[in-house]
Amino acid sequence: MKSTVRREHMVVASFSSNEDDLSLDADQVEAPAPTRDAAFSSVVSQHKGGVSSQQNQFTYIAATNDTITFSYIEATGRGPSNWGQLDPKWKACGDGKLQSPIDLLDQNVKVLYGQEDQLRRDYKPAKATIVSRGYDVMVSWKGDAGKITINGTDYNLQHSHWHVPSEHTFNSKTYDMELHIVHANSLGETAVVGVLYKYGEPDPFLSKLSPYIKSVTKQEKSLGILSPNKIEFGSRNLYRYIGSLSTPPCSEGVIWTVVKEVGTVSREQVQLLRDAVDDGYQANARPVQPLNGRVVNLFIRSMDF
Repeated sequence: MKSTVRREHMVVASFSSNEDDLSLDADQVEAPAPTRDAAFSSVVSQHKGGVSSQQNQFTYIAATNDTITFSYIEATGRGPSNWGQLDPKWKACGDGKLQSPIDLLDQNVKVLYGQEDQLRRDYKPAKATIVSRGYDVMVSWKGDAGKITINGTDYNLQHSHWHVPSEHTFNSKTYDMELHIVHANSLGETAVVGVLYKYGEPDPFLSKLSPYIKSVTKQEKSLGILSPNKIEFGSRNLYRYIGSLSTPPCSEGVIWTVVKEVGTVSREQVQLLRDAVDDGYQANARPVQPLNGRVVNLFIRSMDF
């Protein structure tokens, strides 16, 4: 089976959150307000067995109506190591220097203490939809679902999706799942918040969505009004670096904020996500990419030191 790949922008951030209800129809996403992020500008200046070629491949529909498939399985010849050769627009997947995900190693991070407001969250309930993109399950908010603020710049909430297992790693350790919460500002710049999970208690947000994930298709379906505040971030300790989209076209300049605290998810919930996409894939995680001298900041709140 093949599925349409939509371009996406990502960033990771830290939050101060509101609590709202989630109630489980769709409209246009509003653009965020512009501001230039000083820290962003500063950091930018530095710079997984045999599978048939019909399986685990996903279709990208170009503007010319050409179709290109990509896969997470190297044996297909269209796996992550070859993404950059599948389409000229995906060149960054092969030769980009600011690629994501990365291995977040203690020895490579710059620790900054007393940083309370490195990610402010101001979400609100809004209409939402759910769809299978073939390679993942995506929940999109329509209209104004709120924002995150990073160093004075607002990034409006766009959508969330999941990778199994995690794409980012902590000290070379891979976790069982990773949630990406994607935001964009009015200038088209992307900020993604990443949350990693290990097997344990069910994740509350996925618990709310489970009935919809079980019946998800490649046609968008309404979730009614959905509160993003149901997504739990845990710790306010955050990694931040400049990276890229982790799927083709692998565009760079994405602000990534990865939450240091690891959440929990049940095995049943992870299997639901696997069953919801093409061919019941077992993994949709890109391997970690070279750091290439990038600075990774780790913001630690005051009460934790």
